[in-house]
Amino acid sequence: MKKQLLAILLLVSPALALASSGEVHLDKVQINPENKESLQRGARTFVNYCLSCHSAKYQRYNRMARDLGMNEEDVIDNLMFTGDKIGDTMDIALSTKDAEKYFGAPPPDLTLVARVRGVDWLYTYLRTFYLDDSRPFGVNNLVFDKVGMPDVLWQLQGWQKPIYETETDSEGHEHRKVVGLELVEQGSQTPEEFDRTVRDLVNFLAYMAEPIKLERQALGIKVLLFLFVLLIITYLLKKEYWKDIH
Repeated sequence: MKKQLLAILLLVSPALALASSGEVHLDKVQINPENKESLQRGARTFVNYCLSCHSAKYQRYNRMARDLGMNEEDVIDNLMFTGDKIGDTMDIALSTKDAEKYFGAPPPDLTLVARVRGVDWLYTYLRTFYLDDSRPFGVNNLVFDKVGMPDVLWQLQGWQKPIYETETDSEGHEHRKVVGLELVEQGSQTPEEFDRTVRDLVNFLAYMAEPIKLERQALGIKVLLFLFVLLIITYLLKKEYWKDIH
């Protein structure tokens, strides 16, 4: 009986975790993997602001150049700061030991983060850092509470402060809850420009998570068309073979 209860708890716990994470509203984002200009802008943002600490060790520079319609020489001159050859993976110089010393834990590799978290989560997360003096880097995040990384895009977005609302629980205890964010110091971009920058970055992260997506979809359409034609031919053959039996 105990084993059965344990099995039920193991099955139910992921659903409970998803339900608890659903309290945070995620902003919807529309990305276009066919927009190579957006992907190129996203790659530039990723290299300049993310690649110092986060690797993308399952993505190669030459594959990125080919898929995004970029010249390899331009990639070497403008986007390669961690590798020596165009065929290298997008790794970082920061060692695991140093990362643990600076951040408490190594920053995760971001090659597949869009598939793990989802594009809406990433889009909301990157836009909802806010000032919090209680945190080691002076910021917290609306989606990822007690986040352990700095706001690397603050120069573009600026600084936001939280808007609190006091709630009373069933036991009569009062708690402060963040219900919104207010921009107190604008960065080098307007809110609309920053939203586009983040959208381009998320578009690039989604591309990295599945570089073959467009090719896979195109191949899927061809396969379905082939099967449809094969179905017609098979049906006509069946009628031809069985016409004399009836």
